[in-house]
Amino acid sequence: MSLLDYEEEMELPKEYPLLPVRDLVLFPYMVFPIFVGRPFSIKAVEEAIEANDRYIFIAMQKDKDIDEPKEDDLYKVGTVATILRMMRLEDNRVKVLVQGVARGKIKKMYKEGDLYKVEVELIEEPKEIEDNIEVEALIHSIKDLLDKAITLGKQIVPDLVEIIKSVEEPGKLADLVASILDIKPEEAQKLLEITNPVERLREVHNLFLKEIGILEIQYKIRIAARESMEKDQKEYFLRQQIKAIQEELGELDEKKEEIETYRKKIEESGMPPEVREEAEKQLKRLEKMHPDSAEAAVIRTYLDWLVELPWNKRTKDKLDLTRAKKILDEDHYDLEKVKERILEYLAVQKLKKGKGIKGPILCFVGPPGVGKTSLGKSIAKALGRRFARISLGGIRDEAEIRGHRRTYVGAMPGRIIQAIKQAGTKNPVIMLDEVDKIGMDFRGDPASALLEVLDPEQNKNFVDLYLGVPFDLSEVMFICTANRIDTIPRPLLDRMEVIRIPGYSEEEKLYIAKNYLIPRQLKENGLKPSDVEFTDPAIRFIIRGYTREAGVRSLERQIGAVLRKIAKEIALKGKKKKYRITKNTVRKFLGAPIYMPEKEKHDEIGVVTGLAWTETGGEIMKIEATRMPGKGQLILTGSLGDVMKESAMAALSYVKSKTIDYGLDPEEFSRYDIHVHVPAGAIPKDGPSAGIAIATAIFSLFAQLPVRADVAMTGEITLRGHVLPVGGLKEKILAAKRADINTVILPKGNKEEVMEDLPAFVKKSMNLVFVEHMEEVLPIAIKGFDKLKKKKKKKRISKKAV
Repeated sequence: MSLLDYEEEMELPKEYPLLPVRDLVLFPYMVFPIFVGRPFSIKAVEEAIEANDRYIFIAMQKDKDIDEPKEDDLYKVGTVATILRMMRLEDNRVKVLVQGVARGKIKKMYKEGDLYKVEVELIEEPKEIEDNIEVEALIHSIKDLLDKAITLGKQIVPDLVEIIKSVEEPGKLADLVASILDIKPEEAQKLLEITNPVERLREVHNLFLKEIGILEIQYKIRIAARESMEKDQKEYFLRQQIKAIQEELGELDEKKEEIETYRKKIEESGMPPEVREEAEKQLKRLEKMHPDSAEAAVIRTYLDWLVELPWNKRTKDKLDLTRAKKILDEDHYDLEKVKERILEYLAVQKLKKGKGIKGPILCFVGPPGVGKTSLGKSIAKALGRRFARISLGGIRDEAEIRGHRRTYVGAMPGRIIQAIKQAGTKNPVIMLDEVDKIGMDFRGDPASALLEVLDPEQNKNFVDLYLGVPFDLSEVMFICTANRIDTIPRPLLDRMEVIRIPGYSEEEKLYIAKNYLIPRQLKENGLKPSDVEFTDPAIRFIIRGYTREAGVRSLERQIGAVLRKIAKEIALKGKKKKYRITKNTVRKFLGAPIYMPEKEKHDEIGVVTGLAWTETGGEIMKIEATRMPGKGQLILTGSLGDVMKESAMAALSYVKSKTIDYGLDPEEFSRYDIHVHVPAGAIPKDGPSAGIAIATAIFSLFAQLPVRADVAMTGEITLRGHVLPVGGLKEKILAAKRADINTVILPKGNKEEVMEDLPAFVKKSMNLVFVEHMEEVLPIAIKGFDKLKKKKKKKRISKKAV
């Protein structure tokens, strides 16, 4: 079947899968390759091949920037095409070779599954056209113009030239010639919409005449430029000839070729004027040097860095808020504050149309394993930006940030510029990991070097010591991560927007394990969801017995260990059944539980359950007090810091001041030494939040009344007995819940914070008591406190009687 008779041999359907295209008009009889990348377009291609005899309808978008066009966003007139060949590419795109068959007009557009379909009214060409002198003249003129265009240098496939010359029908000739014209997509669309063959041929003739005029002017310019070549241009051509002769003789000057290569790269790099000036200066120095000298190698390395940096390359942000939220939700559970902040940034950028937006500088603070680092990757994915990570843990040399001066052997740019080069764009997402663990020694202070990097007012002209020229970092989104903020210098912290990411409760870990960790580990260990089923009690058993963390990193490791055991069994014996993971299965695969419940089994005198915040989340902390005959000294052990020691002294002073009010003997404090100990003595402890717990332990000791083991507490105490707010409340409450302690005494000043941040199911399952004074703490924590009150009244009566 010939190209021109293709349409006449086939009966075309009325409905087609839709392939919207950008800046492309396909004419009937035209064969053209199209790269397809949008998911619904790929589905349309697959549907056409599988279920529509390879027919597809191609229509051009009115606005090329619209990702998912509606019916009003497309031109009504398009082309019915047949797919000749399809090839899948490595970047998930599809390349199709299509051939136009007939014109068509969209009557109705609708979505079917993941693709769009259209009902099309075919635009029929008249079967016979009256012969007249004008049509014959136009046909001959167009064929003459075709020969002239080829003479003037227009590139046309020879086979297509022969086909055009053999065509006599006005409509077909117009379409074939239109496919080779250099015209704008809008002009091509107007041609496509002209249904009268003679009128279309007349319009094509006019456009072809206009193009021939342009080709003639271009030809004249080339001839004139060649004739008026100046001396230096002649020398250039002579040099090129000499170079060719040397190449034939094997005497090519490699140095000159290297210089020319660098010069070309400098021109193409898009450097700012001051940077280009420095690059050309160094290039002139290199030109004068011996190619094997040590200095030449240094300059080559420097020029390589300059030409490979993305001075003017940037990715376009994807401002679809719904898509960004979907990506963030798919990758991470909860973390609403972080997601909200990213969506706010996208919304502002969308309203300002990307103009004048400085990259935000965020700092995620939270315990290990809660998803801080992986969240950075998700943010980059949601924005459509490149991602680079810089680990700052243990860095002590300022040159790691600012770079080394080129005078040193082995000098290279700092990690910031390295990350920019790695990303390949000037607006990536750069994650500065473990910013709280930066060190400092005689080589400088890296944290101070970061002040310029993380200041939106200064980083527009960041100067790396190696480069010696400014690089604009203002479009970079910096995300820092830290486990704690008290080790971050205040000036550096002031430049960052701190977002706290707390630890997860047991219920949250259960949800994350089922929806994120288990599917990921199944895939990594070569298993399918149909092979293994985890029960909720089994997951809770792993959380309680084999992990002790605020995040889920160790939990994922333990789940992976269980799945590896199953993978081994399947590999050895073959799959015989679906494995159902229960508590007994976990114990069999992982051995005896590593961690035992922390809760005290019995109420004891002088033993209080305190709550502590650590880098890994919250922990319960036993505070023990005992007394022995002595002179009233206070002994403190357990690696306590100065603030905690002072808090213990304040607690003792408060209890001493209330001895008469509670019927205690004041003289006992001078007859006994008091020893307060916090177990796990190898771990340093500090902070004021154990104040009310120490006071309760001392009071219990002298009242000889036990402290309730099912009550935990935290809060700073003053000499007057007031309970002051403390930090890390969510982590501390979750630690109490992990230890099955459901009553927690907290400072009233933290009530709003706790009620806002704590998950609803935690608030519902726990008894949170907010207090302002120690007088409210003791009745709750001390067992038998009401009896002490009666004892106090009896003592007062006996004194009056005496």
